[in-house]
Amino acid sequence: MSNKSNRKNRLKVFSNNAYAVKTVFGISKSRVIHTAFFAIIGYVEWIFMSIYFLRHIVQMLEDNKSFEAIAGYIGICFLVFGSLCIYSDYRSSVIIPFTDIKIYRELYKKLYAKARNVELRCFEDAEFYNKYTLALDGAAQKMTISVEIFVQIIFGVIAAAVAFASMYLIDPYAILFVISPIIGNFVFGGLMNKIWNGIYVDNAPHNRKAEYVNRVMHLAEFAKEIRYSSIHDLMMKRYQEAVKGNQQVADKYAFKGVLFRWLKSTTTFALVFEGIMIYSAYRTIVSKTMGLPELAILFSAMSTSSWILIGLFNNITEAMKNGEFLEHFRTFVEYEEKIPEDQDGIMPEEKVYSIEFCNVSFAYKEGQPIIENLSFKIEGNKVCALVGHNGAGKSTIIKLLFRLYDPTEGQVLVNGVDVRKYNLKAYRKLFSAAFQDYKVMAMSVRDNVLMGEQFDNPDETAEHALRCAGVLEKVQSLPKGIHTMMTREFDSEGAVLSGGEQQKIVVARAFAKKASVKVFDEPSSALDPIAEYDLYKGIMDESRGHITVFISHRLSSVKDADVVFMLEQGKVIEQGTHKELMNLNGKYCEMFTKQAQNYLADENYGKEAAV
Repeated sequence: MSNKSNRKNRLKVFSNNAYAVKTVFGISKSRVIHTAFFAIIGYVEWIFMSIYFLRHIVQMLEDNKSFEAIAGYIGICFLVFGSLCIYSDYRSSVIIPFTDIKIYRELYKKLYAKARNVELRCFEDAEFYNKYTLALDGAAQKMTISVEIFVQIIFGVIAAAVAFASMYLIDPYAILFVISPIIGNFVFGGLMNKIWNGIYVDNAPHNRKAEYVNRVMHLAEFAKEIRYSSIHDLMMKRYQEAVKGNQQVADKYAFKGVLFRWLKSTTTFALVFEGIMIYSAYRTIVSKTMGLPELAILFSAMSTSSWILIGLFNNITEAMKNGEFLEHFRTFVEYEEKIPEDQDGIMPEEKVYSIEFCNVSFAYKEGQPIIENLSFKIEGNKVCALVGHNGAGKSTIIKLLFRLYDPTEGQVLVNGVDVRKYNLKAYRKLFSAAFQDYKVMAMSVRDNVLMGEQFDNPDETAEHALRCAGVLEKVQSLPKGIHTMMTREFDSEGAVLSGGEQQKIVVARAFAKKASVKVFDEPSSALDPIAEYDLYKGIMDESRGHITVFISHRLSSVKDADVVFMLEQGKVIEQGTHKELMNLNGKYCEMFTKQAQNYLADENYGKEAAV
């Protein structure tokens, strides 16, 4: 690596640690101030007691000062440094615990806000997700450690300069002993830091795999699958792969790690202290150029200077190591979102009159288009259905409509305006949705329906939505009705509902929210045909006065839609009413007829009967 690159890396390490101090200072000024003050008094006490205190005592003895004078001097020092011990205990017992809580809360609030603000694509990008998990990995603790290290380095440099100056005044040649720890820490310490960073980064994907297995093995939502299938063996195989990966990483760095650690220890400790002892013994015994008092002071000064230097270099090494974490943290926090959740723009009208896709193309991965040159338009308060085989692009259309993604090419227009020009939060409020890949929260039924939205009569709103979804009667039979907790993760009396009942509660979310466009993505996938019929009847009853879009692979549910869009390979190949598409005798008719045959278990069920 070139000198220019090395210099750039050192500047980045310094910059990252300064960033940590700035970040923590913005959250808790007192924490940074107390940390700096504690470092100052620590170094002052160390240098004073090991060099100046001892020298003054020896000087007082040589000057035949009285016992009372010597005892008085010692007593004053005891009182001063005893008071500092009280302050140290106060800092450890009060300042650190209280500021830790504040820093932890604010840092994770910042990280979670960023995670909320980045586009959905980031969470589907393994590399970016790795950075997110590395940023979360002990963020508060590593930030405060960075502050400790930073101030220790700054005041350690000052303390080392004072100690070396004192040592130089006693014996100019003594400062030559600092060369060895400089080599040990700068050269071999730097190499050790590269090894630790390599281990940390290389282990990240293996640790993620192990953590995933850990989640699967202890979360209740996976319990049934583990017990009635052989997935446990596969999970253990994946866990063993993670462990094996960690072992391979350890093997990769083992030899260099042992070698550089030994070289660092030898040059940092052994050569320094043995050298000091031999040099001091030579001057005292052989050359007789130093008396025992000078020997004691010199040895103490040299030991203190060496330990300060060793501590300084250790802190520099830790700063370099911690700087890598800070780089992940900064990369994540300073990432410029492509679709930021707080994006400003023009405020949309409260009513949606039209939705139009104009020559829209989109690919999750480059070169693999999911939607290609797609164009269609929805106008008026219509009930629209998107149908087609799996992978036709139905759910992707909804993601583009909601601006979870932006098109690679073309435009999505709402009320004739490119949706990228709208204030994003205001724009998203135009829609309510029940997603196919839903998640039930460990909260009350009411909160699972309202999802944090504010209503004048929240209980009534939740009950109305549950009634529309056809699950109110079931919810009212629960111990606490709509206030019953979902899942038993935090409440032993929580409700454990069937998949169909959970799906109805999720569908109720779309009914509850006052929105101009309601979207239902496969809302009946877990329902039986009768429950499905009742649900779609509820959707049709509630569709008056706004646009309703639903995705369904069961074509029996789309017969009453105002318009049906038949999709294939990301394109609309047919559109019209159910009757029009059946008369067209195309792909929609073929798909509907096959499904109808399965429903009735009658191979002779034909197109006429279907119509």
